[in-house]
Amino acid sequence: MTTRLYFLVDGDDPAQQVVHDLRDAGIDDREIHAVAHRERYPLEGVPEANFTERTDFLPAARRGVALGGTLGFLAGLAAVALPVPGTVLAGGAMVASLTAAGAAVGTWSATLIGIGITHRDLQPFEEALEQGRILILVDVADEQVEEIKALIRRHDADVVIASGDLAQAEQDVS
Repeated sequence: MTTRLYFLVDGDDPAQQVVHDLRDAGIDDREIHAVAHRERYPLEGVPEANFTERTDFLPAARRGVALGGTLGFLAGLAAVALPVPGTVLAGGAMVASLTAAGAAVGTWSATLIGIGITHRDLQPFEEALEQGRILILVDVADEQVEEIKALIRRHDADVVIASGDLAQAEQDVS
């Protein structure tokens, strides 16, 4: 099992130092993600979070496929229920095709919106990111959690390290 740890650092140099130590501890770059306002505070030598981690893209896609598929299914049922010649014979195919079309349109439209929105789990950090702080997310094996927390605290003893789902974070200040 893997746990996501996340914490804020004060700028690029501390971020580079922490990432260097994480690499030395055996954490791969694919498990390290940094979020910053790149246009003002470019990240150098730190693995950057991709757009699926920074934006609401994936949650929006999940909502879009569910809502669009449901609406398409209901439209298909309504089309079959209407007494239009030929729709009863093609009823199953019509329901299936309208469900698929609804899911596709729902996913497409929701992801277009989601790409432009900061991931809902990152929104509490917006003010800190605006001030030039960098949010670092690191995915570690459960048996390494305490070791990695100790490593992070060597750089800043007062750092607040949260873990788990960002929306349901439990703060660890011990």
